[in-house]
Amino acid sequence: MQKLIDLKNTDKAKELLEKINIVLDKINTTAKRCGRNPNDIKLLAVSKTQAYDVLLKALSVGINVFAENYAQEFRDKNKQIMEFLNLTESDIKEYNDIVEFHFIGHLQANKVKYLIPYVSTIHTVDSIELANEINKHAKKYDRKINVLLQINTSKEESKSGIEPDQAEKLASQILTLEQLNLVGLMTIGRFSLDEIEVRKDFSLLRNTLEKLNKNLGLSLKELSMGMSHDYDIAIEEQATMVRVGTSIFGERIYHK
Repeated sequence: MQKLIDLKNTDKAKELLEKINIVLDKINTTAKRCGRNPNDIKLLAVSKTQAYDVLLKALSVGINVFAENYAQEFRDKNKQIMEFLNLTESDIKEYNDIVEFHFIGHLQANKVKYLIPYVSTIHTVDSIELANEINKHAKKYDRKINVLLQINTSKEESKSGIEPDQAEKLASQILTLEQLNLVGLMTIGRFSLDEIEVRKDFSLLRNTLEKLNKNLGLSLKELSMGMSHDYDIAIEEQATMVRVGTSIFGERIYHK
């Protein structure tokens, strides 16, 4: 689209391309060091709090997989991007082919309706009530939504997610919902300078997925873990999706 091409030579677009290439190089180096194929690791550019025009500049240089945390901001940003691209609601399938959005924030059931037209994957399912709500709204749009179970591997009260030993029950329930496609597990590792402690969270998620697959006869593959400060450790522990924001977009700007 010409409008996006016109943004490609802006200073911000060039800066974003430079930063994401640094991240991709690190992913590539880390993956090869531990015997993995870099193509098996998806980079999610965490764009929460970034203005929609920043995402447009990112799109102009080929960054097209984003992750958002706040439901209403997510909805409004998508509407603005679609308007810029001269797309209407009838063009939603075309839009979903242009840009892939993941939702990685805590999600309240009453906010699900804001996501469903635009989101491909929801990483933070932690109850059957939430899963049912996603399924209900997905039916309205005739969409199949990928979901991951959020696991609280660090046992920190400040973090959402279920205990690892609850994963099997919730997974079994979600498998009955026809509009949901269960693809794996997600965790937020503890913020710590102790690499051993951080690694424990990621290895626990990996082990939980292996156990889940064995006990339910599944072959789920996705492990969403790792952020700007620890995605290299997550890759070593078999992450298939890493969520990187600050290293690409810089420090977040929170509006009062």
